[in-house]
Amino acid sequence: MASESKHLSERIDRPAAEVYEYVSNPANLPEWAPGFGSSVENVDGKWFAETTIGRVGIAFVPRNGYGVLDHDVTLPSGQTIYNPVRVIPDRSGCEVVFTLRRLPDMSDEDFTRDAGLVATDLARLKHVLESAAGKE
Repeated sequence: MASESKHLSERIDRPAAEVYEYVSNPANLPEWAPGFGSSVENVDGKWFAETTIGRVGIAFVPRNGYGVLDHDVTLPSGQTIYNPVRVIPDRSGCEVVFTLRRLPDMSDEDFTRDAGLVATDLARLKHVLESAAGKE
């Protein structure tokens, strides 16, 4: 059976290529998604984040020209969660779309909470990138 999904998006008034470059660098996560992880480090070519549930692994798909930023997050338990993300060009800006998948045995409250956290992170991403543009 397919899992429930929720598509969360934010329009960012910056070129898609610039947004892709920023988001594709896991070292930037603490700036725009602090709820995900307080610190990020690269160890022997692999990325890890310190989160409220412990150390998690982060692995993005290979760099591409299509704005695909899908990534796997490997939890301390060993469970891997696939997260589809797209940066879609839209005139001079872009839209970032995160597909949140409901995990097995996830309560309605937890799914709603996770959706709120993703929406907050996307809004922060917009703020960070658009604010930085004003400083240029």
